[in-house]
Amino acid sequence: MQKTKSAPSEPGDAARHPYHHGSLPDALLRAAETVLQRDGLKGLTLRATAREAGVSHTAPQHHFGDTAGVLSELAASGHRRLAATMAAHADAASGVGRGKAIARGYIEFAVRNPDLFRLMSRNELLDPDRPSLVEARRTSARGLAGVFDIASKEPETGTRAFGALNAAQAIEMTAAWGQIHGLASLLIDNRLSALAAATGSFRDARELVDAVIDQL
Repeated sequence: MQKTKSAPSEPGDAARHPYHHGSLPDALLRAAETVLQRDGLKGLTLRATAREAGVSHTAPQHHFGDTAGVLSELAASGHRRLAATMAAHADAASGVGRGKAIARGYIEFAVRNPDLFRLMSRNELLDPDRPSLVEARRTSARGLAGVFDIASKEPETGTRAFGALNAAQAIEMTAAWGQIHGLASLLIDNRLSALAAATGSFRDARELVDAVIDQL
């Protein structure tokens, strides 16, 4: 008896369904970041994420709940990567230059991931109480505290992102964080090029920012 031939796969079947269940959440987050970079926040929807990942349109909702869930997990991923970038810069620096290296790591992450960097501060779009985001923010905050060589008096499992600080440390941290974050934002928004060119002393905006960090 002649075997019935199975219908050939439609072109693109493999591309539309490339992930097994275990890797789907990570695949969805990668897809969401791709959509974010290409289409911006307005284009980042559950359906757009599913379409980019090549899976059912219900998959993102199943894993993340809603758009805020996807954005929050994406922001959490960003904070973990930010912490890793700062740590890598710190590890490559000597003692006295460690704080400046962490600041440069913060800015490097922003320059390489501008859309994700902006999303990470958009609390109105996120679920700030989502456990993964709370923990990731704690990790990046404690990494940033290394700019000032502030040793936390609170266990790693503590609820406060920056550990236990006194008033003077909190003031110092706020002032410098504002400066570093502001520099990163000005750089990725291309607001410093004219200023860098005005003196003839800097090759580009990034070199100007490096000079500012040297003054921290």
